[in-house]
Amino acid sequence: MAQWGQLQMLDCKYLEQVDQLYDDSFPMDIRQYLSRWIESIDWDTVADQDSLATVRFHDLLAQLDDQHSRFALENNFLLQHNIRKIKRNLQDRFQEEPIHMAMIISKNLKEEKKILDGAKNRQQDGEGTMSAMVVEKQKLDNKVEQMKEIVQVADQNIKKLEDQQDEYDFIVDTLKNRENEINGMTPKELEKEKMRVQGMCLELKAKRLDVVSQLTELLNVTQALLSDLISEELPEWKQRQQIACIGGPPNACVDQLQNWFTAVAESLQQVRQHLKKLQELEQKLTYESDPITQKKAFLEARALELLKNLLSNSLVVERQPCMPTHPQRPLVLKTGVQFTVKLRFLVKLQEFNYQLKVKAMFDKDVTEKKGFRKFNILGTNTKVMNMEESNGSLAAEFRHLQLKEQKVAGNRTSEGPLIVTEELHSLSFESELQLNQSGLDIKLEAMSLPVVVISNVCQLPAGWASILWYNMLTTEPKNLKFFLTPPAAKWSQLSEVLSWQFSSVTQRGLNQEQLNMLADKLLGSKTQRNPDGQIPWGKFCKSANEKAFPFWLWIEGILDLIKRHLLSLWNDGCIIGFICKEREKALLTDKCPGTFLLRFSESSKEGAITFTWIEHDVHDKPLFHSVEPYTKKELSAVSLSDIIRTYKVMAAENIPENPLRFLYPNIPKDKAFGKYYPKPTEAAEPMDVENCPPKSAYMKTELISVSEVHPSKLHDNMMPMSPDDYKVLSQYISPRDIDAVTNNLIDGFEEFDVQMSFPNQN
Repeated sequence: MAQWGQLQMLDCKYLEQVDQLYDDSFPMDIRQYLSRWIESIDWDTVADQDSLATVRFHDLLAQLDDQHSRFALENNFLLQHNIRKIKRNLQDRFQEEPIHMAMIISKNLKEEKKILDGAKNRQQDGEGTMSAMVVEKQKLDNKVEQMKEIVQVADQNIKKLEDQQDEYDFIVDTLKNRENEINGMTPKELEKEKMRVQGMCLELKAKRLDVVSQLTELLNVTQALLSDLISEELPEWKQRQQIACIGGPPNACVDQLQNWFTAVAESLQQVRQHLKKLQELEQKLTYESDPITQKKAFLEARALELLKNLLSNSLVVERQPCMPTHPQRPLVLKTGVQFTVKLRFLVKLQEFNYQLKVKAMFDKDVTEKKGFRKFNILGTNTKVMNMEESNGSLAAEFRHLQLKEQKVAGNRTSEGPLIVTEELHSLSFESELQLNQSGLDIKLEAMSLPVVVISNVCQLPAGWASILWYNMLTTEPKNLKFFLTPPAAKWSQLSEVLSWQFSSVTQRGLNQEQLNMLADKLLGSKTQRNPDGQIPWGKFCKSANEKAFPFWLWIEGILDLIKRHLLSLWNDGCIIGFICKEREKALLTDKCPGTFLLRFSESSKEGAITFTWIEHDVHDKPLFHSVEPYTKKELSAVSLSDIIRTYKVMAAENIPENPLRFLYPNIPKDKAFGKYYPKPTEAAEPMDVENCPPKSAYMKTELISVSEVHPSKLHDNMMPMSPDDYKVLSQYISPRDIDAVTNNLIDGFEEFDVQMSFPNQN
């Protein structure tokens, strides 16, 4: 089966991951319509060749034209319109850069394969969480189907009961009329008719008892299903939402949850309609021990109570508060910056559309806490829920809310129990559902997960650390005093959350070896570790002294470095990243000279990366060399792949050479980084001499990294530099730079940047 077909058979959680791969730049419609053709192309090769990418781009447009023709034959005007729009957008985006489209398709196909493999692995693991979720989902689906079947049977039986009672009333009325006639029935006929009426009456009583019993059974099934939804499924969904907020797997199945809630609501509404019909039948006919008379009031009260219980739990925060400027850092809000939050009502019934007016409030019912800040919520804080804003679900999205701190004298003092980024606040929502004809008057309330309010963007990393810690360790949304006595975290919990921080902003989380290095950093070596692997809050986000910096800020600096400058290298697995120096030497010891690896600096708070390579001295003893780490400042000027490409080591009387040959374990450097190198400029087309601009008198320059090293540190293959070599080198590097190298040799490496000028060879 094609990959796209296999993906569509997965559970909703995986489908939501697939959904995140596609947006307006390359819509999922194309993937759907052209799935076979797309999967028949080697897009990795296409993404490396401009000319081939151009051919494939025009092939894709032709495929869309064919699809448009098929829709035309089907007289499907809407899909014809969509295909034309998609084609125009593709031409606008990729006409000039078709290779970019090939890269998007290649990346998406690889990510789809990862999702598919992950789903298959989970299915093979009988104890996997997702497998358990699928089994539980099937159980609930079965219960819903059972409930719907009982509703249908009850509906049919009530219609039969109505028909039976109408027939009974007709025969009774006919019998009375014939009794009053002058030439009425004979005594024998009269006796026969009375026997018939008595038989019908017995059947009617039995049918009434049967219907009342079925409605009782229906309420029992509905109550059991409702209990599962409110006590298990809804809390589990909220817990998955917490995990998703801190970078874990996307929270899925809210649509499924809505389907279940709606099915239960429809069932209860149907029961209430059935009871109204029974009341009408009771008014026409009743008798001693009539089951309708005996049970109707109880069943009505029970159905109404179950419906109220369902509806009062149906208002949820579908998307937690988040600043659009920081979509991957929800629940951290900055004063004066707008944030969004979305609510959904899980019962989707037309009679509730535009009936729910929701109001947002900040720190409602929070008891007075000395030293804590207070805020006013600004913007449009009331919205009416409707089915037009969110693909047919009953929803309301607040898009323009913001917070402003109350400037009250003595509001915050230096004696406050917590620092700003440890204060937790609450955003709550209230509504009221009133349907007089249904006897419904229900107060509705929902609460977001606790938020941290910052006043400066520099507080964002510390605020996010608080959000991570809280949502990792508790599921109680009203525990706003959590950080007065924050619990410690187990390494098994924290390691997973740390990996999520990388996988949520890149395509690669942390492997076990990388996590082991971080465990050593937090817990000490394996022999010194706490057996329980407990990490206190202070060790995670606070520094032990003024010179040190917190573990989390170090991780945050590296994350920012990856996002800004190293994303492709990290995604492709070129960077080992987290590795201690001892382990680094162990990995490189038996490798070829010139083998190097990339790791993050442990001494840079802002995030920095370095590379270490191995050489051998004349006695074949391994020598390890590391350059001074590159920070965001250096990488903003030159990419790391260019630094690796042009890096040089130089000593007095030696020609500079690049010591980097193989990326660990044994990948030739140019094979590993070649696709990141700048592409050579294509020769310009001949121009008319009169219109040709004057040739520049300047030579082109290139910024490279050079390390100077004492001759004794050089490996055996690096020959001394002759005077002639010096003369050649002086054509590209100024005498001042050469003198700086030769006159200031140090024991070890000292890196500096040199601009080399290369004469035009044309």
